[in-house]
Amino acid sequence: MRNGDVAAFQRLYQRHQGPIYRYALMRCGQSALAADVVQDVFMGLLSKSYRYDAGLGNLQNFLFGVARNLLLKQDQAERRHQPLPGYSEEDGEEVLMSETTEPADVIFHQQMTEHVRQAVAVLRPHYRDVIILYELQELSYAEIAVICDIDIGTVRSRLSRARAAILQYSERLGWRPDAVAKTGTQR
Repeated sequence: MRNGDVAAFQRLYQRHQGPIYRYALMRCGQSALAADVVQDVFMGLLSKSYRYDAGLGNLQNFLFGVARNLLLKQDQAERRHQPLPGYSEEDGEEVLMSETTEPADVIFHQQMTEHVRQAVAVLRPHYRDVIILYELQELSYAEIAVICDIDIGTVRSRLSRARAAILQYSERLGWRPDAVAKTGTQR
């Protein structure tokens, strides 16, 4: 790709475009902005505006980091941050949901997915980053620490606080774990 091989760039784009787009979409909630971020990431890589050094880490982490920085700049420009009302940053609980094949469970899963998406959207950007990268992109604490330029302990605490905020947001909207247990669907 660095030598102008178009096919190499296409393979690289096809391999990394999807995860970067999903991250950007969950991070900003706007498909057009997420597409713009993906375009900016790859155009910057192609034009050498963003200089990737293989000796400093893996390409995927570099691309996530560039996308994150672009989204942080967008956040600053729009000042669209909205913290959870009355959110306390103490005590976190992990919420997991299993996949099912029953039609009623599929509908419930879709509703729950939308609910979680809304809850993630109101998190502060630094909490949103770690929860998306860990839960949706399935990156390790170490990879997230590199992407976000923070310590692994900070990744763990932000992940815990993000989970707690999502749980608190869920409870305020009536999506309590005990209500889910009554439906027979596990989380």
